[in-house]
Amino acid sequence: MTEVRTSEYVGSCEVTDMPNDPFQWDAREDCEVRQILDRIADKWSLLVMALLENGTLRFTELLRLVDGVSQRMLTVTLRQLERDGLVSRTVHPVVPPRVDYSLTDLGRSLNATVLALVTWTESHQSDIAVARARYDESAAS
Repeated sequence: MTEVRTSEYVGSCEVTDMPNDPFQWDAREDCEVRQILDRIADKWSLLVMALLENGTLRFTELLRLVDGVSQRMLTVTLRQLERDGLVSRTVHPVVPPRVDYSLTDLGRSLNATVLALVTWTESHQSDIAVARARYDESAAS
């Protein structure tokens, strides 16, 4: 068995003995890359970021627009995105309190990548539907 060593850099998950390993970022449980991917690839984060691509929104607007999200889950999602530097939160000193959310430059740069994934998905959805039907048919046999 090949010995697996990770980079000396604390934030790195690079596996130094396994070049071109597609899972090199997942070699350790405490891998920051894995944690970031888990965070940004979750259902609510992607939806919130997609909505904020069009501009600043209030919490209540996001709650109304993100179908199926609870108030608590939206709060947790926004806090995590803010912590990661992807979303900024602005509190306005008015009564009742008004809080606006918007994408940061970092968040906008991620949205460009997400948009490419969505575009690919839209372009290939019929191919995937055919593959799923073929698989389901063969699995049922």
